[in-house]
Amino acid sequence: MDASIRPVRAGEHEALGEMTAQAYLGDGLLDFGADDPYLEQLRAVGRRAAEALVLVAADSDGELLGGVTYVAPGSPWADIAGEDEAEFRMLAVSAKARGRGAGEALVRACVDRARAAGGLSGIVLSTQSSMEAAHRIYRRLGFVRTPERDWSPLPGLTLLTFRLAF
Repeated sequence: MDASIRPVRAGEHEALGEMTAQAYLGDGLLDFGADDPYLEQLRAVGRRAAEALVLVAADSDGELLGGVTYVAPGSPWADIAGEDEAEFRMLAVSAKARGRGAGEALVRACVDRARAAGGLSGIVLSTQSSMEAAHRIYRRLGFVRTPERDWSPLPGLTLLTFRLAF
């Protein structure tokens, strides 16, 4: 992949938020479509960047290819992480950048950051059953399914969980 991974810049918050929202909408991942309340969180890059670490993949021209939110232990953005685990959320790659390795590079960056933090037992994530391309990335990088941690943020929506142990 010809891209770099770095923290999101303040001037990119809106663009990354919209890219993330469109990725989820385009893939049919929001039960209520354009009226889904989760869109607000997907677009809230400024708030996420203030409370967690938002990473982007950008090409050599600076164009954003995708982004992810890395959640350190104790962050208000943690959904399922235990006290000794990191988590990542809201992984999204623009439609035109898919298949170029941006998603995997973003996941690797989260794994590397969690390992470098020291003292953590692993990194976790939640995903929808339909996100099969992402599941392939997770498995390739050594993540394993943890069905005992699956959960439902809304009635009728069960999120699958994966964990990479350190």
